[in-house]
Amino acid sequence: MKRTITNRRGFLRAGAAGLALGVAAPAYLRAQSAPLKIGHLTPTTGFLGPLGEYAQMGIKLAVEHVNANGGAGGRMIELVMEDSVNPQTASTKAERMFERDQVDMIIGEISSASCLTISQVAARYGKCFVNTGGNSDSLRGQDCNRYMFHVETQNSMYVNAEGQFFKSQDLVDGKNWYMMTADYAFGHDLLAAAKAFLGANGGKIAGEDLVPTDATDFSSYMLKIRQAEPDVVALNLAGTQITNFFKQYGEFGLDFTLGGFGFDTVSAWAAGAQNFRGTWPNVWNHLVPNDASQAFVRAFTDAYGKPPENQAWGDYNAGLIMAKAVAEAGDASGDALVGYLESSEAQFDLMKNRKGYFRPSDHQLIQEIYAITALPAGEVKNEYDIFTTSEPLPGADEPLETLAQSVTGGTCSL
Repeated sequence: MKRTITNRRGFLRAGAAGLALGVAAPAYLRAQSAPLKIGHLTPTTGFLGPLGEYAQMGIKLAVEHVNANGGAGGRMIELVMEDSVNPQTASTKAERMFERDQVDMIIGEISSASCLTISQVAARYGKCFVNTGGNSDSLRGQDCNRYMFHVETQNSMYVNAEGQFFKSQDLVDGKNWYMMTADYAFGHDLLAAAKAFLGANGGKIAGEDLVPTDATDFSSYMLKIRQAEPDVVALNLAGTQITNFFKQYGEFGLDFTLGGFGFDTVSAWAAGAQNFRGTWPNVWNHLVPNDASQAFVRAFTDAYGKPPENQAWGDYNAGLIMAKAVAEAGDASGDALVGYLESSEAQFDLMKNRKGYFRPSDHQLIQEIYAITALPAGEVKNEYDIFTTSEPLPGADEPLETLAQSVTGGTCSL
């Protein structure tokens, strides 16, 4: 679909995204000639590659919108983008971005293991790293550092949100669960959070498997699940693993309740309406029914010919948040940005009902999240609208930090 600058500028001028309006407001503009250089690292190959593609689309659109409205505090943004590939490569490329490219900050990533290595490099340079996809609680706990901030929601928040649904369906106390877990930092951390939830609520483990990240054939696992006859099959998987599991689950004719504690809508879209099933936690989705979200969906679709996935939402908002932070702090140095982002004034419109803020103790963005539920195949209208979305969680009468309780991953010491 053809893109037009007029439509994208109109999106911001109309106030469709409050945070974007904040970046464009005259009060933030300070004349500075030097460009603001943002490094963007994310995997665009491997099992997380489909998510990385949406991440790149999101950050590019954010930069385009900010620059179209005067830049970040008057500074035009220059974007340096790389495929992070794996933790070792991510570390090397992060260092190169700071040394050779002289970036002011790094945004991005999906792999929790790569987030850790990038954050360590950023801390050595005293520059900010904004994590847009890594879920591990330990990144907000024992592995936290002063210069790392998290737009993506942490595992324990997803577990607590999805757990509310399972409890409402009487699928926890005394029920048998089978766990399928990705065998790397994200999966291990999510499994720990899931077990903590089940332990506190009377759930039982009927079986569990660690799945290599390069696994594509789930036949042996399907046979074990069939034999175990669990009440719930819970997936702690990621990327194309979830898509492959969906397809093979249907092929084996299994009908145990299916769900999980972390999810990206690209997995549902790739599986298709005929294979997608269950209820899943989601940081944001293209069906969120408020004006800001729907304006973003239109702008993104105008730019790329398809609706945004939740990863695109994360990288887009991270770009707007950091542009606003630079404008408000009047400086792109790590210490200046940390000071602003930890302050009570730092609240952000996130295309949701309530504003979000970074919790000073661990730099997690505290925000509403959602649950999405697969539609019956007969009710599906197109390839993207294959699920329904819940009202925001927690409820309007509950504090935002309700979901960010009983976390795992150790204690953060900034």
